[in-house]
Amino acid sequence: MDGKNRKDIYPGLEVDIILKKDQRNGTLTRGIVSNLLTSAPYHSRGIKVRLEDGQVGRVANIVDEE
Repeated sequence: MDGKNRKDIYPGLEVDIILKKDQRNGTLTRGIVSNLLTSAPYHSRGIKVRLEDGQVGRVANIVDEE
């Protein structure tokens, strides 16, 4: 699942994000959402979040809970 809809993302969720410095090469960083920084219900490039370790980026994928 992609991370373009705010309703799909919540604190404690495991996600892959793209950091600003990695936008050109597409490197993903995995972590747990601490809080949501985008207030809009939808964003075409992904909802911006802060991970528990303090890194900020846009959600590329929501890690499937299996």
